[in-house]
Amino acid sequence: MTYQAAANRYDTMTYRRCGRSGVLLPAISLGLWHNFGHDRPFATQQAICRRAFDLGITHFDLANNYGPPYGAAEENFGRLLVTDFRPYRDELVISTKAGYDMWPGPYGEWGSRKYLLASLDRSLRRTGLDCRDIFYSHRFDPDTPIEETLGALDTAVRSGKALYAGISSYSGAKTAEAAAILRELGTPLLIHQPSYSMFNRWVEDDLLDVLEEHGVGCIAFSPLAQGLLTDRYLRGVPDDSRVRTGGALSEEMLTESNLAKARALNAIAAGRGQSLAQLAIAWALRDPRMTSVVLGASSVAQLEQNAGALANLDLTADELAEIDRYATEGDINLWARSSTE
Repeated sequence: MTYQAAANRYDTMTYRRCGRSGVLLPAISLGLWHNFGHDRPFATQQAICRRAFDLGITHFDLANNYGPPYGAAEENFGRLLVTDFRPYRDELVISTKAGYDMWPGPYGEWGSRKYLLASLDRSLRRTGLDCRDIFYSHRFDPDTPIEETLGALDTAVRSGKALYAGISSYSGAKTAEAAAILRELGTPLLIHQPSYSMFNRWVEDDLLDVLEEHGVGCIAFSPLAQGLLTDRYLRGVPDDSRVRTGGALSEEMLTESNLAKARALNAIAAGRGQSLAQLAIAWALRDPRMTSVVLGASSVAQLEQNAGALANLDLTADELAEIDRYATEGDINLWARSSTE
């Protein structure tokens, strides 16, 4: 059956301005890190993406090596553009990133001009697009001059292969440096994508202040702490969970301290008539400098439940104070090395 987007898709979604740009992003964006490789049924992926757009989720977040195998998520989204979303292309923001391992050899990862621009070309071919809306440096490269990495982003924009430049997991100091370099080149930094959750609060140290100063948007990934801030692990480890299937959450992160904090936060969420995941999303969006959060989904039901967080984003001062008792560092930041270089 030919897909036709819901006529009311923009009626209930909250949109936030991305820094001081002209871009508005949905408060919840759909990330294709997990669940969109060739190991998952295409029909399920299609149903999730269709429902996301019907809910007003206009931003689809990808990276070159999302899969499995590497590149598969972009290939599958390219299929969705052909089957479903081509008529709506101008209503979508489609992003990709490059920085992590993608192909063998010395030019297959990190931040060189050669790798970044070659990766962007491959990403465009996989999706059948001429241009990406946002192209990110996926992580800071300590061994490549930052001017080279950012110069590649500038070239991507000037060549018409990307509309905007972004960075991910850069420290506050390196973000300030990146913003200044890109401004001088004439390609302003649009957005930063850091990890952020109740158990991983590093962006509050200085990054959010830097982004506000430079007019850069912020979109958090892993706001559910790789699944810790859901009800999946409150009563044990399910056999089909990321812990058992090799995802980003390891059993070492399921400490009794983290689980006790998650149970306490779950009780707060229940008092608000929310799930733990919905509370975690609302909390991550409490700061107006947070443009959006990137959430994955393995089913339409999970997507709908997470989107339900937007129905109750208001947190009282008393609730925030109670949450702060348990929203403390949980030693789960897998990306800390990049943001501390």
